[in-house]
Amino acid sequence: MRAALEKRFNSHDGASLFYRYWPRVGGGAADRALVLFHRGHEHSGRLQHVVDELGLEDFACFAWDARGHGLSPGARGDSPGFPASVRDVDCFIRHISAVYGIAMTDIVVVGQSVGAVLVATWAHDYAPAVRGMVLTAPAFSVKLYVPLARPALAAWYRLRGNFFVTSYVKAKFLSHDPERIRSYETDPLITRDISARVLLGLYQASARVVADARAIRTPTQVLVSQRDWVVRRAPQAAFFRDLGAEVKEWHELPGFFHDTLGERDREQAFTRMRAFIDRLYAHPPGQLMPKQCLREADRAGPFHDEARRLRKPLPPWSPANLGFAFTRLAMRTLGRLSDGIRLGLAGGFDSGAMLDYVYRDQARGALGVGRLIDRGYLDAIGWRGIRARKRHLGLAIVAAARALADAGRPARILDIAAGHGRYVLDALADLPGRPAAIRLRDNSLANVAAGNVLIAERGLADIARFEAGDAFDGAGLAALADPEHGPNLAIVSGLYELFPDNPPVAASLAGLASALAPGGYLIYTGQPWHPQLAMIARTLTNHRDGGPWVMRRRSQAELDTLVADAGFEKIEQWIDDWGIFTVSLARRI
Repeated sequence: MRAALEKRFNSHDGASLFYRYWPRVGGGAADRALVLFHRGHEHSGRLQHVVDELGLEDFACFAWDARGHGLSPGARGDSPGFPASVRDVDCFIRHISAVYGIAMTDIVVVGQSVGAVLVATWAHDYAPAVRGMVLTAPAFSVKLYVPLARPALAAWYRLRGNFFVTSYVKAKFLSHDPERIRSYETDPLITRDISARVLLGLYQASARVVADARAIRTPTQVLVSQRDWVVRRAPQAAFFRDLGAEVKEWHELPGFFHDTLGERDREQAFTRMRAFIDRLYAHPPGQLMPKQCLREADRAGPFHDEARRLRKPLPPWSPANLGFAFTRLAMRTLGRLSDGIRLGLAGGFDSGAMLDYVYRDQARGALGVGRLIDRGYLDAIGWRGIRARKRHLGLAIVAAARALADAGRPARILDIAAGHGRYVLDALADLPGRPAAIRLRDNSLANVAAGNVLIAERGLADIARFEAGDAFDGAGLAALADPEHGPNLAIVSGLYELFPDNPPVAASLAGLASALAPGGYLIYTGQPWHPQLAMIARTLTNHRDGGPWVMRRRSQAELDTLVADAGFEKIEQWIDDWGIFTVSLARRI
C-alpha cells in the first residue's frame, strides 16, 4: 500500500479543498502525475486501491475530496454550482503542475461517474493541455427512475431554491465486490445527499458536452460498465461517437456494475488503463493532439461546416423557416417598442452600442409594453452571458494589474476593440493602483466619440485616450511597442468571435505580441458554444453590412492554439455558468 500524504489547496474562491498525494515509489521528484476524481457521494480515501492496484510506480498520484465531500468544506453533496466545481478541477490541476513541478502535458486525469462529467466538461470548456483522460462510467444521464423526475426537480428548484435529494441506490447495485459493498455501507464519509443545483447542473453540462463532444481534442479512453443501474448508456455512446480526439478508445466491461474501478473483476479495467497510458507516453504529446487542424479550422472541420449550414437558406415552407420568419416580423413590428431591439435593428445586434446597452441592463421602451419586451430581450441567455463576461473581464483586468504591481510595474492598458470602453473603465475601481496609461481603440468613430465621453465623465482624461484603430492591423499594433511607455496589458474582448477567418486573428495576435514586452499580459475572450446560434443567424443582423449575424464558433482549443502560436501562455480562465463565453488571461513568453 502506497502511503498518502494529506494536503490542501485553495480554489478560485478561496475554499480550502482537501486532497491526498501519493509520491512516486522510490522517492524523488516525479515528472508524471495521475489525478483521480471520485464518483458522486464518495471521497479520495476510496481510491487508495486504484493507486495500489494500477501500479504506476513512476507516477505521483493525486485525488481530491470534491466540495461537500469527504474532508472538504461545504454542505454535504453541495457546491456553489456545477460550473464552480468544474473550475475547481482547473485550479486543482494547475496547483499540482505549479507546486510539484509536473508539466501539464505529463498529467493524466481519471474521472469516475460524476467525476468523469466534471473532467469531460473541463476538457471541453478549458481545453487543458494534459496528456490524456480516462472516463469511467461517465454520468451523462443519471437514471432517476421516477417519471418526470427531472422537470419536477427543476420546477421545485425554481419555486423554493436549493434543496437536497437522497440517493437510494444500494451498494449491491454498485459493485459485486463484497468488501467494496461493506465499505460503502459503513464509511462515515460517504454522503448520500446531492443538492438539486448540483444535480440539475450535472444534467445541463452533460447535455452540452455530449452535443458538442467534437470540440474536445484530449486523448480519451472511455470505460463503460455493461450492467450499469445508475447511468444511461446512450449519451455515453453519443459522446464517444462525436468525440473530436484523434486518439480515443471505448471499452465495454461485461457484467460490470456502476463502480467500474471498484468492481470484483476490476483488473480488466486496470489492464486497459495501463495499456492506454503506455500508448499516451509512446509518442510526444504534439503527435497525440496535432494543432494544424485547429489552425485551419476556419477552412475545414465541424465548426466551419456548422457556419456554412447557418448561411444556407432554409426551405421556404419548412416549419423552422416559418418560425424564424415570424420572429423577424415580430421584432420589426411590436419589437420596435423595445429600445434594445430598435437599437439592434438600426445598427446591428453585435455593435459596440448594443454591447454597451446590454452592459447597462436597464429595460427601456415605449408605451409600457415596450419596457416589458425590452426586459425579456435583455434577459435572453446570450445577453446574460455577455454581462457575466463583463464581470469576468473585470476579474481578469484586476488579476493582471495586481501581477504587474507585484513586479513593480504600473499597468499600461491597451484595448484594441473597446466598443464604448465601459467594461475597462468600470474595472478601474478595483485595481490595486491607478494605471499609468489607458489606450482604448475601435474602428467605429461613433464608438470612439462615445468612449471619450465616458473618459471625460470619469475624470480620466489625464491618463486615458480613445482613438480610431484597426484591430487586425498587425503592423500597426506592433508599432505601439515602447520599452518605457508601451502597453503591458492588452485586451481583446468580443472581437475574434465575430470574424470567422483565422489569418486576421493570427495577425492581430502577432501584432499584440510585438507590442507587449515579455512578461506583459493579454486578456482575450472566446465563445466556444452558444445555445441560440441558429436563432441569431436566422433573425438578427450584424453591424458590418446589415446581413445575417452568422457566427463561426471557435473551440477553446482552437482559440488557445492561435494565442499560443503568437507567443503567449494561458495562465487562468473564467467561463459563465452556461458555458457560452470565456475570458482568458495569458502571459507574454
